[in-house]
Amino acid sequence: MSRESEFRPILSASPHRAPERAELLDLAALLGVYAPYDGSHALRVPNAYAVRSSRMNAELFHSVYQPSVCIVAQGTKTVFLGPNIYEYDAQRLLVFSLELPMASQVTQASAAEPYLCLKLNFDPAQVARLSGLVYPHGLPPIRENRGVYVGDSTAGIVATATRLLTLMADEGDATLIGPLVVEELIIRLLRSSVGGRIAQIGHEESTVQRVAKAVDWVRAHFDQPMDVPVLAEMVHMSPSTFHEHFKSVTSLSPLQFQKALRLREARRLMLTGRVDATTASRQVGYASASQFTREYGRLFGLAPSRDIAQLREHGPVSSAAN
Repeated sequence: MSRESEFRPILSASPHRAPERAELLDLAALLGVYAPYDGSHALRVPNAYAVRSSRMNAELFHSVYQPSVCIVAQGTKTVFLGPNIYEYDAQRLLVFSLELPMASQVTQASAAEPYLCLKLNFDPAQVARLSGLVYPHGLPPIRENRGVYVGDSTAGIVATATRLLTLMADEGDATLIGPLVVEELIIRLLRSSVGGRIAQIGHEESTVQRVAKAVDWVRAHFDQPMDVPVLAEMVHMSPSTFHEHFKSVTSLSPLQFQKALRLREARRLMLTGRVDATTASRQVGYASASQFTREYGRLFGLAPSRDIAQLREHGPVSSAAN
């Protein structure tokens, strides 16, 4: 009996209804096949990943998240962006509108029932093309610009995600049919409660995309002094408007955002490059070692030397990328 034949037929009724347990179990079973151990596992279609975490974690996992959607089949996860907290599970999907430095925590998972998620990174050009089909008369207005959204998952979205996973068993199906199913999945997302927000990812003149352009610059030059008025001019905003929109989208001021990137890069350098805290702080743009130590402890909970020693002893928290 083939693996696919073990799964039950998709339940009928409106694709906009909430997914039922049987549908989620089918998706979870397939995700378990393609994520056999904890971590993020690339699938046979570009930008798609099966994610698994078999335990809850008390510590926060720090990472940079790309524009993407996370469709959970099992378990619960929480992400933290500035003062904002977003929890998502099998009934609620999570959308990231741009690259953001965030912390996350798996809050419901076990070896018997691990956290399982399908993550799809968005291609802005593809989102723009499909948004034109879904919204031929113009994009719907959105009330607020944020970098992260939680929305309701639907039976149609889960069914399409399940169908995508079933194609992964055959390389030909994955190569030829998989991209078509990815497009169906994006269309279903565009027609969901978070559709207007996802559409902004592909719209170059949207506030989110203009902030994303600034974020790209900060990420590429995080070790250099930041001139906020120049950055605002680059994205065609006044300094005050830019600051307001940047904080609305990222939940951080431009300087706070730069600091978050610097501290994460310093942590990576110390952990993988075997450099000391003073060298790492200098390489990421800090002029004061004491300021670096103080801000590092505020973000990661420990002084640099103690944090890196703990990570080397126990390994990074296994929380996967999404």
